[in-house]
Amino acid sequence: MPTRANTNDDEAIISEDTSEVTRLFVERLQAWKHAVGYLEDYITATEKTQHAHGKEYERILKTVNEPLKEGHHFDQSLGGIAGMFENIRSNTQGISNQHYETAKSLKGTILSIFERLHSEIKHKTKELSKGAGKGSKAVDKARNATQKHIELLGQHTATFDSHGGKIAATDDPYVLQRGVLYRLNKQIQEENNNRQDLISVQNSFAQFEAHVIQTIQHGLGQFMQVVTAQAEQTKAMYADMVGTAQRIPLDFEWNGFVRRNSGILIDPSAPARSVTNVHFPNQDHRSTQPIIAGSLERKGKIMRSYDTNYYVVTPSKFLHEFKTDDSFAKDPVPELSLYLPDCIVGAVNGQKFNVKGKDVSKGKVGNTFSMSHELQFKAHTPQAAQKWWEVIRQAAGQITAEQPETSAPTSPVTSKDSPTQPLSPQTTQPTTEQTTGTIPSATTDAKPAPLATDVPPAQATAGSTPASAVPASGVPSEPGKY
Repeated sequence: MPTRANTNDDEAIISEDTSEVTRLFVERLQAWKHAVGYLEDYITATEKTQHAHGKEYERILKTVNEPLKEGHHFDQSLGGIAGMFENIRSNTQGISNQHYETAKSLKGTILSIFERLHSEIKHKTKELSKGAGKGSKAVDKARNATQKHIELLGQHTATFDSHGGKIAATDDPYVLQRGVLYRLNKQIQEENNNRQDLISVQNSFAQFEAHVIQTIQHGLGQFMQVVTAQAEQTKAMYADMVGTAQRIPLDFEWNGFVRRNSGILIDPSAPARSVTNVHFPNQDHRSTQPIIAGSLERKGKIMRSYDTNYYVVTPSKFLHEFKTDDSFAKDPVPELSLYLPDCIVGAVNGQKFNVKGKDVSKGKVGNTFSMSHELQFKAHTPQAAQKWWEVIRQAAGQITAEQPETSAPTSPVTSKDSPTQPLSPQTTQPTTEQTTGTIPSATTDAKPAPLATDVPPAQATAGSTPASAVPASGVPSEPGKY
């Protein structure tokens, strides 16, 4: 079987020439076409020679006297196509007498066989160019798209390091890194499709070449029948030519071709590429790793029911919303992006907490006209909500003591998701940790939130909760998914 030097699966962009195999097969088809063309010329010249007897056979010899074009594609040892043509030359030299009676049969029967074979080879060449040739172009296009996105990721990871994490939502290295995965997945699909096409072409070539040799054998066999009426000497010479062609094994030339080009042809047993085995620059950069990620429920603005989405807080201090965590099905562009230093975070209440801010996922123009909205989130457990709130609080520009509404939600949420008894404004007070004011941030000038001392006395004394009673987190400290 053909073998090729193993490629490095750790590289996203392979430097191999995708059209190398296609060009090799096109060149081989050209060799076969010229070989059949030699036989066509030979039969045509033989038909003309029937009118001119012995002298004209010198002309016949000239049609096959030159070496085969693309002769390196044929085995030069005895028993192959090159040996067959050498045998034709030697026997043609000994033929000196021909008859006019065979001219019509040669032209009408034998020549048409090789003309049809010539047309089949041309058609095979067109199929190869339109099929595998287009696949190679698609692979090159996909690789260029991946390379450009990898370079874009490199630019913005460098910007992240040099600007202290201040970066636009659309340029967030986390988003760009997922974009690289999306384009890399498409590239590898194109590479694997093109590879499978080339394997199919490669396998079909053995059958096609067997058909070519069978057709040559058939044509020369018909040729022998036409010339049997001639002199015994001529018959014997032509029989020797045909016998040489008949003795060529159907896989003789193919096996020699595979042996000589084992470093170029594709090994069908080699495994296909996988995204999990590919590495690219800045794939594990700290700006691409989420601080916390998982599913949360967000209350809709119109239906007022909770929908579950996938949320991520990145080192760039963005809270991104995605439909799912799948980076392959479609381009993972955030549905919603909040720059937390510009946001106001309320207090956590059981499984719920609110974040007020402006969606910055639409670019500079969209951000200018967008309005601030108060988004209501609900985690799956109070511990998960506390962990999300702690991460968002550390990045938020302002913290308030305002708690989410405690009325029953319109979505089908069981009663255990809500507090046992609703808390009234007179009996609900934020903890000390929730009302400590704003967290300093170099990227925002938001005004500090009111301190606990700013709460009206009636509210400050009634039902207040000591800070020590609030658990810091119900979940281990390392980031995880919920």
